Amino acid sequence: MPDTTARPARKAGTVPSGSDTDAPARRGRGRRFAALVRREAPRTAIAVLGGLVLALAFPPYDLWPLSLVGVAALGLLTRGRTARQGAWTGFAFGLPFFFLLLKWLHVVGWDAVFGLALVQALYVALLGAGLARTSRLKYGPVWAACLWVTEEWARDRVPFGGFPWGRLAFANTGSPFTPLAALGGAPLVTFAVALSGSLLAAAAVVLWRLRGKGRPVRAALPAVEAVGLAAAVSVSGLLVPVHTGADDRVDIAIVQGNVQKPGMDFLGRPMKILDNHATATEKLAADVKAGKAKKPDLVIWPENASDLDPFRYPQAYDRIEAAVKSIGVPVLVGALVDHPDKPGYVFNQGIVWDPVKGPGASYTKQHPVPFGEYVPFREQLSKVITRFQRVPRDFYPGDRTGVLAVGPARLGDVICFEVAYDEIVHDTVNAGARALVVQTNNATYGRTGQPEQQLAMSKLRAVEHGRAVVTAATSGISAVVAPDGTVTHKIPEFTQGVLRASLPLRDEKTVADRVGAVPEWALAIVGLLSCVAAAVVGRRGRSKDEKGQQ
Repeated sequence: MPDTTARPARKAGTVPSGSDTDAPARRGRGRRFAALVRREAPRTAIAVLGGLVLALAFPPYDLWPLSLVGVAALGLLTRGRTARQGAWTGFAFGLPFFFLLLKWLHVVGWDAVFGLALVQALYVALLGAGLARTSRLKYGPVWAACLWVTEEWARDRVPFGGFPWGRLAFANTGSPFTPLAALGGAPLVTFAVALSGSLLAAAAVVLWRLRGKGRPVRAALPAVEAVGLAAAVSVSGLLVPVHTGADDRVDIAIVQGNVQKPGMDFLGRPMKILDNHATATEKLAADVKAGKAKKPDLVIWPENASDLDPFRYPQAYDRIEAAVKSIGVPVLVGALVDHPDKPGYVFNQGIVWDPVKGPGASYTKQHPVPFGEYVPFREQLSKVITRFQRVPRDFYPGDRTGVLAVGPARLGDVICFEVAYDEIVHDTVNAGARALVVQTNNATYGRTGQPEQQLAMSKLRAVEHGRAVVTAATSGISAVVAPDGTVTHKIPEFTQGVLRASLPLRDEKTVADRVGAVPEWALAIVGLLSCVAAAVVGRRGRSKDEKGQQ
């Protein structure tokens, strides 16, 4: 039967959509896209290489001068580009950078490495767009350095409380830039590194323009000035006094009990990790009793040293109690404790365990790791990603700083990844901590480079706050960092041992302690305003061109 459905009349000269006459237009768009890809391919390839170079500035490689090279490379690649082109270049730079930096996540899955790197690279894409827009402004290196701080400011906070890994400051925890942390914290170190790298990029642009033109030497003066300024900024940190004198000292012992094996299943059978730490403590007690070792003033155990809730399982409580009584001094015990009112939730705590009074004051981790210690949108995501079922309970965040009286010392407890967050460490010191303790459990990421990256953060915090930092790890790296950022004691990974040290206690506050987040906010806002200024200047330029053509 013929189709009698009414059809709208077609105007004369029109062609139905999808007809063969659309083919030339499609081929034209395809050729333009292919040409664009070919034109951008060299720049994209260099951006990828630049991101990999920047990753090598971080532990475990520790080639900090490459942080300047990475900054300069991104600045050169985005210079004079449109915001869209800059964003693509920033993304091409950021994705390989974070992939190499975060490859320790491969123990969870390479898809996890790629996924987290992808999210972080989006921030670098925005940075690239900002660098492109502001590259035409006068004093461009200053605005570029501010934009690096702006990018880190945003990435450190959003989403889910942020992820600060990969800050330029964390690649410079043993460089001439490091002492600047005592003035303005990690953001000021990032600013100085980015400014030096951007000045080097500006010098390279001048020299490139002069190539083969036989211009007089004085034409290269701007490049010389830029390099000189970069050098001055690079060594400016050496002029910052780093105070390390101790008001008094305390003798400590750090117990690294070790685990059965690295990876996701490091826990092994229940009570094993707790028994490792209790046994090592009892051995220390035996050495003290035999006169082979001096009795410490306090003992520090790492995060998750008790793999069972001691308040729920009597065998765990008794094992801790026996070890503490054997040494006869307070022990800071890391343990997972069930939430008393919310089934399915758990506290990640540091508990002061006294040989006479038993468990006392405690600190609960304030910033649990999303998708590692709790699963956002658990009900929905667990149906799609079954791997999240390996996180059976969500960690419940604490609501106060971790200043604890452990024997004769007032210590600031910071648990694991919290050392990466400026605000948590800053508040802990300002609340009265005379030294910092980072209780951590890196057994999942053993021999991947992650423990070295976290220890580097402790080195920066030591200088920033003028405090000794103790890192106590279940499987390593346990260490003591002096207030000047020097690692004075260390136990290697996957080694059971007890580290003895005389820990300096300090009350004096640094400038960074007093100013807090003010430098970061100020630099980040200037970075944003520079983008606004670039947009206004660009609009005015287009308006003048349009008037001139009329």
